Amino acid sequence: MTQKWNAFVNEQWTMKSEGAEGPLTGLSFGVKDVFELEGYTASAGNPDWLRTHQPAAQTAPAIQRLLDAGAVLQGTTHTDELMYSLNGQNVHYGTPVNPSAPDRIPGGSSSGSAVAVAAGLRDFAIGTDTGGSVRIPASYCGIYGMRPTHGLIDIGGVIPLAHGFDTVGWMANSAELLQRVGQVLIGEGADESCAGADFEHVYLPEEAWAVAEPETAQLLQAAAEQLLQQGEKLSMQPQPVAIAPEGLAAWMTAFRTVQGIEIWEEHGEWVQEVQPVFAEDIDGRFRWASTLRREDSNDDFALKEAVRSRLQELLGEKGLLVLPTATGPAPQLHIGGEANEQRRSQTMQLSSIAGLSGLPQVTIPVGTIDGAPVGLSFIAGRGQDLRLLQWVQAVLNSCSLM
Repeated sequence: MTQKWNAFVNEQWTMKSEGAEGPLTGLSFGVKDVFELEGYTASAGNPDWLRTHQPAAQTAPAIQRLLDAGAVLQGTTHTDELMYSLNGQNVHYGTPVNPSAPDRIPGGSSSGSAVAVAAGLRDFAIGTDTGGSVRIPASYCGIYGMRPTHGLIDIGGVIPLAHGFDTVGWMANSAELLQRVGQVLIGEGADESCAGADFEHVYLPEEAWAVAEPETAQLLQAAAEQLLQQGEKLSMQPQPVAIAPEGLAAWMTAFRTVQGIEIWEEHGEWVQEVQPVFAEDIDGRFRWASTLRREDSNDDFALKEAVRSRLQELLGEKGLLVLPTATGPAPQLHIGGEANEQRRSQTMQLSSIAGLSGLPQVTIPVGTIDGAPVGLSFIAGRGQDLRLLQWVQAVLNSCSLM
């Protein structure tokens, strides 16, 4: 029974391109309830948003690309309210059940999509990733997830959160399918020169490993060492490197500030006019965002640009960062208050690396702690998405981790 997982907003909503055949023929997918689907009204996880918006006149380009490749859309999936959380909890529609750890949160905001894949309800699922909303639920639910280079995949027809960070992301139960979906979504936007090539420089960002919980870091370091010993895939040993002289806490603060400014610029008028009912933590974030001013945040915007330049210079076309996806396994379901905000801030120190830099990141499941999954991540240079996806698949094919 699919209902026990609470993954779907509307499991009956089905779409396909008649007569379409392609690399995804025969596969089903769910889509986060923030995409335009012709004739459908997306809720963005909030009843007041649903009430104040009309059905879409057309289907988002990214979704149409998947349909044209032969995949069948079967159901829209739950999200945190207006995508402004990393937990996957929703006071209006309930929390999707993490199939890999039912006593823990699924992670958000693409929670329903992650659960649909982890429970085997769909072959793959589509989400969005602004501050970690594909990477974190993928890690917590024990599946594969991809956040692409910012701007590489058409974000049209998606309810925005913060345009400077929003991406279309996807999740699957195998690296092979993650790559197949990526090839379809990236399509003509791909740099063909990166396909089929290996990485030559591999770095372990010291600040990221320091943020992880000790047991998580130990498990992930062992997994990374096992993967990176695949000599035919790497010509150099991984090197420890310091990437954030300002500290990852400063990166996280800059990310949250710039994100908050963009969120209020995008949604402030609607929030003030409609006065929507939000969960306490979501409401608090919107209230905080309303106090931010672009003209007071020049240092945060400058740090974003500095991070983009610094990491792109480090990675180029053939460099790779290896790091924990999250600080540890998913928190318990009852997490809230100060503990919730502290965990969120720590997790965002890790997710802000790809967020600020706009770089592609893949997370893979590599083990469990106390029965709950943890994920290992790889970040590549701008536009190296296909190289990253193919490298991950090739390395995993030659190395059994789980």
